[in-house]
Amino acid sequence: MKLIADSGSTKTDWRIIDDLGNITQARTGGINPYYQSEDEIFQELDQALKPQVPEGIKEVFFYGAGCNNESTSRIIEGALKSVFGEITVSANSDLLAVARGLCGKNPGIACILGTGSNSCYYDGEQIVHHIPPWGTWLGDEGSGSNLGRQLIILYLNYELPEHLQAAFDRRYPDLRDTVLENVYQKPYPNRYLAQFSRFLFHHIKDPFVYTLVFDGFSEFLKRKVLKYPNAQQTQMQVSGSVGFYFNSILRKAATALGLQVKNITENPIAGLALYHQ
Repeated sequence: MKLIADSGSTKTDWRIIDDLGNITQARTGGINPYYQSEDEIFQELDQALKPQVPEGIKEVFFYGAGCNNESTSRIIEGALKSVFGEITVSANSDLLAVARGLCGKNPGIACILGTGSNSCYYDGEQIVHHIPPWGTWLGDEGSGSNLGRQLIILYLNYELPEHLQAAFDRRYPDLRDTVLENVYQKPYPNRYLAQFSRFLFHHIKDPFVYTLVFDGFSEFLKRKVLKYPNAQQTQMQVSGSVGFYFNSILRKAATALGLQVKNITENPIAGLALYHQ
């Protein structure tokens, strides 16, 4: 029996493949070894995942944010083995999940636009070019956390148009009293910032908001996609909630830069399950 995971910083989608090839699903909170210790990840898996999974797991293919080096992969492997015993664990990046889940065996540029952002050039077998995203404070262009951070900065400095400033006040009346604590003291500032992208979605017909999102996607595409070899001749595959819900703007930003977007999905888990089935 196999267990497949696609994990972001906010949520983790799981697929269980039994010995007959039947597929069932589960969901837990996000798992990221950059922000969580092995014990914290164990608690999430033991309390939220294990009750949803039948006995007999032999292999786990875990794809997650933060699983991009040996040390963070070992954290995931240790937590999974603590929950399920001596199983075989393969921990890989969430970027490889998008590449395998959406590109399959074909070359392409795989992109993530969710709580964070990321991209790579995939040759049909492995990632061969990668421009690092640099995280919430130094990068993650076009992501929910980046767009949310820009929105909050504009709001705090009274730089939003008056009607949007008033709408934001009504929606988040206590923000000025709580924002510093949430951003600098509490865990997961990326999740906190990303939640404000919902405000942008609800006001997307406003020209100011539309331009903010369009420019955010354009920045991502210029910094993280156009620099790959033959980028304008290679199809992009995109996964992530921000790319999915703002897909029409993303496609327009890509077209303006001569880029081709093929599929935009909320997550790659369905394709991953087929890949490993």
